[in-house]
Amino acid sequence: MSHRAGFVSIIGKPNAGKSTLMNALVGEKMSIITPKAQTTRHRILGIVNTDDYQVVFSDTPGIIKPHYALHESMMHQVQGSIVDADLILLMTDINEQHEEEDVMRRLESSLAPVVVLINKIDQSDPETVKQKVDYWNEKLKPLAVFAISALKFPNTQHLLEFIVEQMPEHPAYYEKDALTDRNDRFFASEMIREQVFKQYKKEIPYSTEVVITAFKEEENIYRISAEIIVERESQKNIIIGQGGSMLKIVGTYARRSMEEFYQKKIFLEMFVKVIDDWRSKKNYLKKFGYED
Repeated sequence: MSHRAGFVSIIGKPNAGKSTLMNALVGEKMSIITPKAQTTRHRILGIVNTDDYQVVFSDTPGIIKPHYALHESMMHQVQGSIVDADLILLMTDINEQHEEEDVMRRLESSLAPVVVLINKIDQSDPETVKQKVDYWNEKLKPLAVFAISALKFPNTQHLLEFIVEQMPEHPAYYEKDALTDRNDRFFASEMIREQVFKQYKKEIPYSTEVVITAFKEEENIYRISAEIIVERESQKNIIIGQGGSMLKIVGTYARRSMEEFYQKKIFLEMFVKVIDDWRSKKNYLKKFGYED
């Protein structure tokens, strides 16, 4: 029996109803929900597993806040999630007044098929719904348009089935049981990276990689060691901060996220290491999981 697996990126304005949809789609089948970091590179919201398939949902928040002057590099991350997707779900609110031109522009670079979800139809009437469906069909020529109410009638089974049909034949990307060691490490690095994005400005977050070098699970405590890798000595000084003050802040917040996430006491130690220009070195990109 063939197995399907793939990545689905959900894009849309912040209040379009993405999380509600996720909860409806993933329902009881949710096996992993990550802490929803603001700016991670491999954001995963939820994974839907059965014996026959695995669908990995990820989110691209903020991409389309029109008032938000996004850094080029940040757009890179968003483009990444759009480019990596096997399917894109574009979530739009039935009451949305603005032409979503910014969305269209992002989608031009993508080869992935798009499904448009018109949400909150419970706040509308059949005529308006029909107009919107026609509008999107003409505008984007998507694979399909679904008119839904993620909150009021969360029955999204037919949508999920449609999504699964679009997934390529592929083995599962993640373990199907509980969080495995590999995923625990992955989430630990994401929680540190989340703080790097929150606490530092400008190019620092984009020049930074986080590598978990040790992850020891003892009965009452997880002992985690991490390296924060930057490209230049000057960045190392910024990351550490006056007398280690900045690194301490990152450590405190990351540890809190981890304690909440793993429901364990966490001992976290972090080191900062310079690898000149790692972002342009194939072997490091590969090592950090950016190249196939």
